[in-house]
Amino acid sequence: MRHALIFAAGLGERMRPLTNHTAKPLLEAGGKRLIEWHLEKLAAIDVHYVVINTSHLAEQFPEALGDGSRWGLRIRYAYEGPTPLETGGGMLNALSLLGPEPFITVSADVWTDADLAALPAEPRGTGHLLMVDNPAHHPSGDFGLDDQGLIHQEGNAPRLTYSGIGVFRRELLDDWRQVIHDAGAGQNPPRFKLRPLFERAIARQQLTGNHYRGAWTDVGTPERLHELDQRLRR
Repeated sequence: MRHALIFAAGLGERMRPLTNHTAKPLLEAGGKRLIEWHLEKLAAIDVHYVVINTSHLAEQFPEALGDGSRWGLRIRYAYEGPTPLETGGGMLNALSLLGPEPFITVSADVWTDADLAALPAEPRGTGHLLMVDNPAHHPSGDFGLDDQGLIHQEGNAPRLTYSGIGVFRRELLDDWRQVIHDAGAGQNPPRFKLRPLFERAIARQQLTGNHYRGAWTDVGTPERLHELDQRLRR
């Protein structure tokens, strides 16, 4: 059965005051909580097991979402403590709840109409990123994507933005301590970003991607949340 990991542990600082009392993934747009849009999409492609990383207002997630049965899912929660573990630490913290096969990851604070069924069940390397056009607030993008679907840090390949959605093998985290040297790596549990592991995979030509040209929103501020809500209601 296919597994998925939803990153939902952020503090939502840019979304305040809305996140003072509500976890950002539980804010609504178009009549649904942001995270519910993702749960519906995952259920539609026969994902059965979903792990949700939590930290800020963690108790709200099981109260709002339960065990996932209303979507035909089994939800398990990976609590990170009062301080979020970043994307890398969060993935590592949740790894024991994920199966041995490649798993989908989704950032809870994005919205897209992308069909997740188009993601590869078996990435060529250790990971595959869904890339999107650069939004106005991030004009320089994150990585280059060439015609063969390989991700690059530098070079002439058009630069795009990582959507926050991807598919990864557990091997992405192999020997992570050889790559991560931040102070947070020594904490228990470790706290670190995925970016250095992406860069290692890129250097080994082990990170692929595809360019999605449809609707995608980084719901990072109250203004963007309002714009998305109005667009979905129309």
